[in-house]
Amino acid sequence: MELTFLVDNNSLTGTQFLAEPALSMFIRDGEKRVLFDAGYSDAFLKNAQRKSIDLLHLDWIVLSHGHFDHTWGLDILIRHYFEAAIHGQKNVRPMLTAHPAAFTAKRKSVVPELGMLLAEEKLSTQFDLNLSDKPVWLTDRLVVLGEIERVMDFEPPAPLGERREKNGWVEDDLPDDTAMAYVSETGLVVIAGCAHTGICNTVEQARRVTGVSNVRVVLGGFHLQKAKLERLDPTTDYLADLDLEALYCCHCTDLAGKIALARKCPVKEVGSGLTLEF
Repeated sequence: MELTFLVDNNSLTGTQFLAEPALSMFIRDGEKRVLFDAGYSDAFLKNAQRKSIDLLHLDWIVLSHGHFDHTWGLDILIRHYFEAAIHGQKNVRPMLTAHPAAFTAKRKSVVPELGMLLAEEKLSTQFDLNLSDKPVWLTDRLVVLGEIERVMDFEPPAPLGERREKNGWVEDDLPDDTAMAYVSETGLVVIAGCAHTGICNTVEQARRVTGVSNVRVVLGGFHLQKAKLERLDPTTDYLADLDLEALYCCHCTDLAGKIALARKCPVKEVGSGLTLEF
């Protein structure tokens, strides 16, 4: 498997890739091509073009959850497909998979909408939809983890704003949060979007879904922003006990979180344009 960070909060020194407070990754497993999240703006597309990555021939689009910094770039992607069709460029119709709750309206304080901008009906005209709260295998080694079970007592639900249900607005504990895992020959690679449900809960979900206990690498957003010690310390200890080869924490992990993790874990630098091979 080859994984490229199309966009992250940071850009690596000495490169000219765009960065924004958002996340998008491109994953290639054999002949299958996957876009995991689409960032906030057109930065992911511009960076893909700079990496000579073709997003007109995707097999899958996977959404980690419905927040703006992971989904608002879908509008740009649809424009990309639209212009390709207008100019006679070849393209394929990808399958889009996400938790069904990813499409619910979300709000927080003065922000009237921080969730998806495109409804299912609109997306279904451009992509085939496969909405599921259960695991979805994209290849024989790459899987979307489905709705993540919360089993760690130090990673309790942490509502972020509100979501609109049939009976009105409720605290949003992000039931739509999901992630991916790749089963390599030497162990699991866990690929998180934002890990609103907790990065340790996410790793445990990957173990349950794949049946593989050995975890090789954990990467993505860990949602450790201004994390209190009662959350940060056991998270660090849990990840350290995995005896990882590498820990690529990015996006929604702040500097204090990275420093704490680096004391016990093999933290590596991440930025837009970074490509990893497993």
